[in-house]
Amino acid sequence: MSLTALKKADRSPVDSPEAIALIAPHGGELKELYLPLDEAEQLKQQSAGLPGIDLSTRQLCDLELLLNGAFSPLEGFLTQRDYAQVVNELRLADGTLWPVPVTLDVSEAFAAKLVPGSEVALRDPQGVPLAVLTVEDIYRPDREREAANVFGTTDRTHPGVFELLERSHPMYVGGRVRGIQPPVHYDFASLRDTPRGLRAWFAEHGWHRIVAFQTRNPMHRAHRELTLRAAQQVGAKLLVQPSVGRTKPGDIDHYTRVRCYQALLPQYPAHSAKLSLLPLAMRMGGPREALWHAIIRKNYGASHFIVGRDHAGPGNGADGQPFYGPFDAQHLLERYQDELGIRIVPFPAMVYVANRDTYVPSTEVAPDDDVRDISGTQLRQHLHEGSEIPSWFSFPEVVKILRQRHPAQATRGFALFFTGLSGAGKSTIAQAVVAQLLERSSRSVTVLDGDEVRKHLSRGLGFSREDRDANVTRIGYVASEVVRHGGIAVCAPIAPYADARAQARALIEAHGDFIEIHVATPLEVCEARDRKGLYAQARAGAIAHFTGITDPYETPQQPELRIDGGAADPTALAGHVLALLEHRGLLRG
Repeated sequence: MSLTALKKADRSPVDSPEAIALIAPHGGELKELYLPLDEAEQLKQQSAGLPGIDLSTRQLCDLELLLNGAFSPLEGFLTQRDYAQVVNELRLADGTLWPVPVTLDVSEAFAAKLVPGSEVALRDPQGVPLAVLTVEDIYRPDREREAANVFGTTDRTHPGVFELLERSHPMYVGGRVRGIQPPVHYDFASLRDTPRGLRAWFAEHGWHRIVAFQTRNPMHRAHRELTLRAAQQVGAKLLVQPSVGRTKPGDIDHYTRVRCYQALLPQYPAHSAKLSLLPLAMRMGGPREALWHAIIRKNYGASHFIVGRDHAGPGNGADGQPFYGPFDAQHLLERYQDELGIRIVPFPAMVYVANRDTYVPSTEVAPDDDVRDISGTQLRQHLHEGSEIPSWFSFPEVVKILRQRHPAQATRGFALFFTGLSGAGKSTIAQAVVAQLLERSSRSVTVLDGDEVRKHLSRGLGFSREDRDANVTRIGYVASEVVRHGGIAVCAPIAPYADARAQARALIEAHGDFIEIHVATPLEVCEARDRKGLYAQARAGAIAHFTGITDPYETPQQPELRIDGGAADPTALAGHVLALLEHRGLLRG
């Protein structure tokens, strides 16, 4: 098969493994998991009768990279034996280097239906079957240990830790997967190369030394200087391969970022740089994640990988200190350099020196140099105010795209999510907050009160855990649409379960700010206030699934605000909420 034919066949799941060997000078063998078309069609029909999972965003990204070989040598989601070795020793059970768990988490109820040998259909959010997993084992992981070992912390301000401990299901299912079809992407289709397709492109264009660059942010002049110098240093072509699956909450959306990368590419010498998108769900895992990124880029055919300062770091923890040291990732990759199969190019940050009107590595700054920089916060402020962004910082083509996405003086939507026991005062405080908001602003405010939602949006739902979660998810979805259009959503459900609140947070934070307010009124106060007699009925056994009596309330661990609904009158308590919004700059407009 010719290289041109291989490139054209890139998106087909049926190319032969013999073709892989022809175009794998750097990456080694790919473990592609798609079945031939006739077998895939047969499995698709069979999957309709199997128990199934509609995959989350992270699971969907992981499955795509398993199926196309980017996670080679993995052939499925980790079994307990492999999982334990990865968590403890950064290796699979057979000794192969692998630093990050790739696991399929499921609910206890779903796990109870499975036994080794069971088959599970893995579907996208629309219910389209993508693969079938053959269960090898079902196990309950020690997620606290996983967080401590993989992320180096159990601090829930770390987004990867929060995802693991607050959003993931408690059971893992391990086993091999057989691919039916790839997930469908309607955006930037020409940039979504598979590992085999990208290797074929490199071979067809005579690229033998390729240095890959990972990013989750727009690229500016400093990034261009860093990548250009790194490529020149090792005599390689440049692969700009940003993560476009899931990154850190609050990051600029990938649609905008990819347009920025496309605008930046002409700033490199002709035929020296290629843009390709990676559908990776980042964990923000610092050193371990950097090692993972290097293995993935090896599978895509790169020979070198740039590791910069604080690679894949999520910032600071609850104590105000960075989770990882600035060069921890470089040190870890140096330790495993000999067995990685890809060369590491450690590179310091590039900084602008005004007195020399040039960018230099931070290690080459002289004591009398005038070093200038613009932080992410400062850039957002420039965009919001419409003020000038210095030409030394970015390219006008990139700035234009960012200004289109973030027009000056635009209002940012947010959701106030009150949670607490029945009778805690959520609705009353929310009403006082709404009144104070409307006193000082003409912005649109939508109230999603728990009782009112039950009458309309969630009519027919009961009070089982599944129904309660569905109710909160519906509230989160409606609130996310309000926020997406720059409005204010005020939500006041009981929302007793942490994972459902986390799901609502994820929906809303895709478009704006999520402010969780725990109305921590003591149970005895809530019970004394109960005008409807619901608590008395629950204690008498007349009402089942009553939060605080016969059903649990999972107290929020790190809400943006915690208030006691019995400590002051609603107007005063609403003032605390407004003060928080003022502090966060959310009351403009």
